[in-house]
Amino acid sequence: MSRSVEEYLKAIYSINEEGRPAKTTELAKRLKVSPPSVTQMLKRLADEGLVEYSPYRGVTLTGRGAAIAQRVVRKHRLLERFLHDFLGLRKEKVHEEACRLEHGLSDEAAAALCRALKRPTTCPDDNKPIPPCTLEVESCDECETASFEESRLLTQLSNLKPGEEGIVAFVKGGRRARQRLLDMGLTKGARVKVVNAAPFRGPLEIEVRGSTLALGRGLAGNVYVELPPHGPHRWRRGRGWRRGS
Repeated sequence: MSRSVEEYLKAIYSINEEGRPAKTTELAKRLKVSPPSVTQMLKRLADEGLVEYSPYRGVTLTGRGAAIAQRVVRKHRLLERFLHDFLGLRKEKVHEEACRLEHGLSDEAAAALCRALKRPTTCPDDNKPIPPCTLEVESCDECETASFEESRLLTQLSNLKPGEEGIVAFVKGGRRARQRLLDMGLTKGARVKVVNAAPFRGPLEIEVRGSTLALGRGLAGNVYVELPPHGPHRWRRGRGWRRGS
């Protein structure tokens, strides 16, 4: 992903997490570019399957867009914490500095930074939550020995839009929540597709293992799915993603 694409996805993510679509004029103001430039980029992002864009209704991230945005936003907000808590930069300075550093920070370095900061949950300038870690570990202590695959796209099932599908990578959460999800068929390697979804925090209707189920958005946030790295792909069991219609 180019830096400009990541900046757009990050800005859209920040607005979507407030429970509303991002408007073209708002993105233009945040990114300090012209509205026509924003419109052109949003069309490109929609063509690449990273956003859902309607000129009069605004833009929201798809599952793939959310997976990329979460990775960048997590690094950004961890860097803000480091710059403020360790280096003593004022809150009004950390955002700009973090923007310069986030694109070159690897996932492994971000995990090490998280450990050094004692697993912070919010950033310092506006107290927004730091997106969850997508490492397949039982606890934060295990992330030192985790394997890092920079090309692997992971996000919560709750971020997928109707028609999107992914492969269950792992399930997190408390024992009861995990068992409930496993009993629903959401086990590692299962293909899951979102059939319908209420806006933002509303419930999902999903297809998994031949059954259609209703799932609350909060519970779906415990299911981490792997998404295709580029464009439209289909899952071929035992062989990963392959390009297809």
